[in-house]
Amino acid sequence: MRSKLIPAAIALPLILLAACNRNDPDNDTAQVTQAPDSNGADSMASNDQATADAGEGAILDAGARTIMQAQVVLDRLGFSSGVIDGKQSMRFTNALHGFQEAQGLPVTGELDDATRQAMVRWNTIPATRLVTIPASWGQMVFTPIPEGAPEQAKMAHLGYESMAEALAERFHTTPEVLAQLNRAAAPAAPANTPAPTSTATPAGATPPPMAFAAGQEIRVPNVGGDRVTASDVDDSDWLATMVSLGVGTDQPKAARIEVDKSDSWLKAFDEQGKLVAMFTVTTGSGHDPLPLGDWGINGVSHNPHFAYDPELFWDVPDSAESQQLPPGPNGSVGVVWIDLTKEHYGIHGTPAPETVGTAQSHGCVRLTNWDAARLAEMVSGSTKVVFKE
Repeated sequence: MRSKLIPAAIALPLILLAACNRNDPDNDTAQVTQAPDSNGADSMASNDQATADAGEGAILDAGARTIMQAQVVLDRLGFSSGVIDGKQSMRFTNALHGFQEAQGLPVTGELDDATRQAMVRWNTIPATRLVTIPASWGQMVFTPIPEGAPEQAKMAHLGYESMAEALAERFHTTPEVLAQLNRAAAPAAPANTPAPTSTATPAGATPPPMAFAAGQEIRVPNVGGDRVTASDVDDSDWLATMVSLGVGTDQPKAARIEVDKSDSWLKAFDEQGKLVAMFTVTTGSGHDPLPLGDWGINGVSHNPHFAYDPELFWDVPDSAESQQLPPGPNGSVGVVWIDLTKEHYGIHGTPAPETVGTAQSHGCVRLTNWDAARLAEMVSGSTKVVFKE
């Protein structure tokens, strides 16, 4: 890794947690046996810097996507709303807070006139762009993850269940949002064509998942800052993970990070005290509250295994057997574990990005996989960590 990352010698290959595990078992998904473009090449990358122009394939939408466009810009600048979905939410409010604080604006959490004016330089960045799913993605194999730790422990990798899910993580969104973007872009049926009745979606119901295939052109959120320099990463598996999450290698260094329990955010500051990134997070629960105080970082484990010990979880019978679970984006701690000096506590990813900021955790700090990967590129053993109310 680059010098700003934790040396491999002190990384943590096997995670044993006292308080962390996923609290949303119904969102278990699945595994993929081959990561795309492990050599760092990414034909779906925006090929621009975080603050540059739209990039090839970024075409203005037929309809306005005001909030999604703002989410895309904020995501590129390091102020992530987690899932890019075009919705006004607590996560979007947090992202606006971060941008406003960094720009010296009144911190309102609203897309107000002052904020719009400050963002005007990025108005040429559309909310979405068109990409073609690479041929290499057609070689990926998706297999459902079984329920329960004993069955999951038999798997080699806890990856994605479908191409839709893999694409959603690559573009910092959900399969549902991708389906909405691409159903809306689908050509209209010829005049006088009878509408199918057996597959109609009732009003207000969630539409069925949309299938995607290699070679297909699709519309996706126009995330940027996804340029990967392969020579900066000496771990090929981690390189493949960064590419699969659309996380670039050019990230700022974080001298200090702060986590706020009440407002569910994590801020990263550089050595000069400038706010350089802000993410919405999940922070503990009533059973396992966030351990308030000042902490440090022991190390960073990429694509970690997970030592599942039932005795360490209040909602798991102690009679259950311990298991060693394989790594993967749908593992209990996602793609990365940032180990803290508070024993058994860390900052990590999640298999259910749509729940960040709303679900509970077992005491640790949980981010989307792409935000966790980005943060992992920012921190080092000298980064200070503060947990506060």
